[in-house]
Amino acid sequence: MGNNIEKYQGIIPAFYACYDEDGEVSGERAEALAAHLVEKGVKGLYVGGSSGECIYQSVEDRKLTLEHVMKAAGGKVTVIAHVACNNTKDSRVLAAHAESLGVDAIAAIPPIYFRLPDYAIAEYWNDISAAAPDTDFVIYNIPQLAGVALTVPLLREMRRNPRVRAVKNSSMAAMDIQMFKAEGGDDFMVFNGPDEQLVSGLAIGAEGGIGGTYGVMPELYLKIMDLFRSGEMDRAREIQYEANNIISAMGSCHGNLYAVMKEVMKRREGLELGGVRRPLPGLVPEDMPQVEKCAAMIDAAIAKYC
Repeated sequence: MGNNIEKYQGIIPAFYACYDEDGEVSGERAEALAAHLVEKGVKGLYVGGSSGECIYQSVEDRKLTLEHVMKAAGGKVTVIAHVACNNTKDSRVLAAHAESLGVDAIAAIPPIYFRLPDYAIAEYWNDISAAAPDTDFVIYNIPQLAGVALTVPLLREMRRNPRVRAVKNSSMAAMDIQMFKAEGGDDFMVFNGPDEQLVSGLAIGAEGGIGGTYGVMPELYLKIMDLFRSGEMDRAREIQYEANNIISAMGSCHGNLYAVMKEVMKRREGLELGGVRRPLPGLVPEDMPQVEKCAAMIDAAIAKYC
């Protein structure tokens, strides 16, 4: 654990769950996906979060995925392992496991279902962090799914833990990035979470992004980051609009968004990642024309901008 936040500043795809033909976690496919994304030039990988279907996976499933990601990506890119389960015991097991593999940081959403007071959420996060005492900790703020929002007073309390280095902010209010960055200070990192507002998030103070659609079209988000850093805001915004149109198109199928993206990657990149774990809905034959359209939209956008 160090004070350098540069390793977090950039485009970090949220890693997809990889399954075999029987719907079990595939280490081989996880390695292939990790190697593919490293080759694309991303800054890092965020493993075991929403895109990793963590809420539908066992502790052993999540360990297996991370182990294989580290085989392909460890030491080459930054790796952040989301370790939260809906109980402290399993979360601590995953945190200790992640540290043993040498990840750069662990991350956690707050506990879901029961509405806990801030002091209980802080205790939960600090207990997880204590299981990985030599590893940075990232707070994952996603109130629309977790049912509880990170507040400035709660962040102020968490900053008493020196391992707390960043917030992955997936709330839709871009102003939250400003507030968390101001509270965290110069040595604190805030990631933009909503893919549809990467440009907005960067403009208001985020220094990197973690996103679920980054993996299916990393070239576009890497280009947005390059253009933003060089001050070419009009061009960055133009690509953001293209990415948003693609996201909207991918979200219009019967199958879950992750099922669509995995099928698009199969068609565009030759990567077999499997389907999604139930109860997430899989693709149906009627989705395939739209999947083809989405793949073509990505091809066209990359050809135009990259």
